[in-house]
Amino acid sequence: MPTTIARIKKAGKHFEVIVDLEEALKFKRGESDSFEIEGDRIFTDHKKGLVPSQEDLKNAFGTTDVGEIAKRIVKEGEVLLTQEYRSEEREKKFKQAVDFLVRNAVDPQTGNPHTAERIKNALEQSGINLKNAPIESQIKEIIEAVSKILPIKIKTKKVKVIIPPIHVGRAYGLVSQYKEQEEWKDDGSLEVVLNIPQGHLMDFYEKLNSMTKGSAIAEELKEE
Repeated sequence: MPTTIARIKKAGKHFEVIVDLEEALKFKRGESDSFEIEGDRIFTDHKKGLVPSQEDLKNAFGTTDVGEIAKRIVKEGEVLLTQEYRSEEREKKFKQAVDFLVRNAVDPQTGNPHTAERIKNALEQSGINLKNAPIESQIKEIIEAVSKILPIKIKTKKVKVIIPPIHVGRAYGLVSQYKEQEEWKDDGSLEVVLNIPQGHLMDFYEKLNSMTKGSAIAEELKEE
């Protein structure tokens, strides 16, 4: 596993720790509760091998425990990403974008889907910079960029959903991704009209049913 530096500035001083990159990122995202620390030491400058005094650690973190301090540095500070990691993540996002468009996009002139190769070439030519965020949240920008190279649109379904008041809080984040209209009812329930990529319908219904314990009412609307 590649290692990297996690760093933070506290109490006017810099603190660094050498950590496993993947494990540290998982810990920072809350996906795990531990990670490896190389050398079991905290540094002020790892390149020069400089370490802080016990007093500096106590003043900055309230403890001298290396494990606890390392967790604070990773959680509250910055985990430096290697160029190799950035390249790998970009490739993953690029593949996710191609897969999404293959499943959900068509040529608006013919109604036929595009091949993965055509979409990949168009994405590369567009020069779009994919963010480290879910592809679904970037689709508008992706379509705008790709459509300059290739005629393309997302094939969607309009769905009206009514969510009971008790489940609105939990399900709102899900429906807001696709929301076109919303109306709050007097009883606290929420009625929304959604525009969902066709390839996401089954996944959406599964998540909605899970979040609302099957109590939400969904109706697919006919295109006008």
